[in-house]
Amino acid sequence: MRSTRSIEILCLALAALELVWSKAFSHHLTLTVVLLATFGAAIVVFRSQRLFRSRTRLRLAVESWSMMAFVTGVLCLTGRSSSPMLNLYLLPVILSALTLGRIVTMLQVGVIFLIHFALALSTPGLQVLSLTYASAAVGELSPILLVAYLTATLAADVTEAREHIEALAQTDPLTGVLNLRTFNGSWERVHQAAESAQTPYAVLMIDIDHLKNVNEAFGHAAGDSVLNLVARSLQRSIRNTDFAARYAGDEFTVLLPGATPTVAEEVIARIRNIVYKTTLDLGSRMIRCSVAVGVANFPKDGREVRDLLGSAEASMYRDKQLRRPPPVGAKA
Repeated sequence: MRSTRSIEILCLALAALELVWSKAFSHHLTLTVVLLATFGAAIVVFRSQRLFRSRTRLRLAVESWSMMAFVTGVLCLTGRSSSPMLNLYLLPVILSALTLGRIVTMLQVGVIFLIHFALALSTPGLQVLSLTYASAAVGELSPILLVAYLTATLAADVTEAREHIEALAQTDPLTGVLNLRTFNGSWERVHQAAESAQTPYAVLMIDIDHLKNVNEAFGHAAGDSVLNLVARSLQRSIRNTDFAARYAGDEFTVLLPGATPTVAEEVIARIRNIVYKTTLDLGSRMIRCSVAVGVANFPKDGREVRDLLGSAEASMYRDKQLRRPPPVGAKA
């Protein structure tokens, strides 16, 4: 928004200087004052009234197209298609390219081309179908098209890089599921919402059976493959609204917002089934994996996050002791 304000003020200042310098201020006093006052008022309104506060993209689109309409008015008063202020169109185009994306920006450039042609048609003595006009138009409009395309491409690359950085900051680099810091933040929000609405949820703790044996028998690369297998199995077992994270070492945790104890047990069964059915090819051996799973339900097993975590861990260790699974690495 700060950048938008700067671009708008710069556009207004440059236009005002040109209108005074080109004598348009004295020749078309009323039109010039109305044009400058209208755009100046629009800037003030956009800043003070907070229009479209919850719809930033729409607000930016309105500001960009308003600026383009203002520039068109300036051109009409300073020479039309031959106006030296034609490059003022670069300001709304850059704003659009940085914030609205390539499609909207190219649409805006297309409208600028049409406006240029319409202004040329209204210019006395100018033959718009002549080679002279065509070559001049290409020379004047090509930089606008080039700047629009390059700026939109750069903005898209920056956005993609930012999203990638944000994803790296929120996920475990090995498995791709959430890291513990991000998971804990989500858990706090879910817990607060459940307390306010008096709705249930469940948290699972998952431990991979005998991962140490895999590391010793096949190497740590194989152990990493097991971790990835379990992480993918968790993601296949839960909804888009659920959260899966790597807790520590060979442990994972899953948050199931709105889940009743019955739903949580169904998810646990699905996790066990998918993990066990997904074999891991280690070249000379095919192995199956298994997991110990514990569950804590809110509010049945605790009303505080700390209590729920302790209950889920205790449940997981009981499950590990009761099942006594075969070592990971047994033949499939």
